[in-house]
Amino acid sequence: MAISLALAAAACDPAVPPAAAVRAAAPVPADRPMRVASLNLCTDELLLALAAPEQIVSVTHLARSEAETPLWRLGRRHRRNDGTLLSVAPLRPDLVVTVGGGGRDRLRIAEQLGIATLDLPFSQSLDDVERSIRRVAAALGRPTAGEALLQRLARLEASPPATRRDALWLGGGGRTYAAHGLGAEWMALAGLAQRPVTGDRVGLETLIVSPPDVLLRSDYRVGQYSGEQKWLEHPAARHARAGRTLATDGRRWTCMGPLLIDEVERLRRELAR
Repeated sequence: MAISLALAAAACDPAVPPAAAVRAAAPVPADRPMRVASLNLCTDELLLALAAPEQIVSVTHLARSEAETPLWRLGRRHRRNDGTLLSVAPLRPDLVVTVGGGGRDRLRIAEQLGIATLDLPFSQSLDDVERSIRRVAAALGRPTAGEALLQRLARLEASPPATRRDALWLGGGGRTYAAHGLGAEWMALAGLAQRPVTGDRVGLETLIVSPPDVLLRSDYRVGQYSGEQKWLEHPAARHARAGRTLATDGRRWTCMGPLLIDEVERLRRELAR
C-alpha cells in the first residue's frame, strides 16, 4: 500500500517532471544517473562533493543544517528527505545512495520501484574512505571528481609530519577516539598521535593530572545547551594544562570522510606556527 501511494504521488506531483523530460534536459550524459538521492548525512556529503549539481534530486534534512555540515549551503539547493526510501520515491530517483544498509525491506521496495541502490559500509579506515569515494564517483559517472579528492588525500599521506605530538581529541561529554581507528588516522595525518584511553571518554582527572601536549577540542554544537556541552565548560576541561589547545570543526568529524582533508591541511598549518 505504501509503495502504491508513493508511486501515485510521483505521478501526480506537478513539481516532478517526467523521466523523459529530465533525461532530455539534463546536461549529464544519458549513461549516468541523473536523479540521485542520498538517505544519510555521510552520503549527502559525498554526493555534494562529487556529483554534478543537476544530478542531485534530494539530500537529507541534516545536509541542509548549518549545525551539522559545512556543506549546508549546497545542501539547501536541493530537496530534503527524512532518510527513508519512501520519502524520495515521489522524486523518481534512478539511484539512491546510503550508508550502513536499511534491511531487506528497503532493497525490496527499491527493486519494486525500479530504483538502483548503492549501500556503502561505515568507514573504519582511510582505505575505506578512499574506496567509498571511488565507488560513489564511479556510480555517478564522475571519476575525475573522485580522483581530484583522492589525489589531495594521497598528497597528505605521502607527506606526513616529521613528528607526531601527543594529543587527545575532545568532544562533548569527554568523548574521544581510540588510538587505533579512523579518527586517529586522520589525526596522524595532521601530526597528532591520539593517546590511548580506556573506553571512549576522557576523564576530567586525566586533563588535570596528565594533560596532552595538544588538546584538539571539537566545537560541534558548542553554543547548544546540553549535558555534553556543559561538561566542556567545566574548569578542568576549559583550562586543561595542555601544551596547546586547538579548536576543530566537529561537523567534519561526524562522518570522518573527505571533508577532513581541508581540516587536516588547516591543522598542519596551525601546528607549524
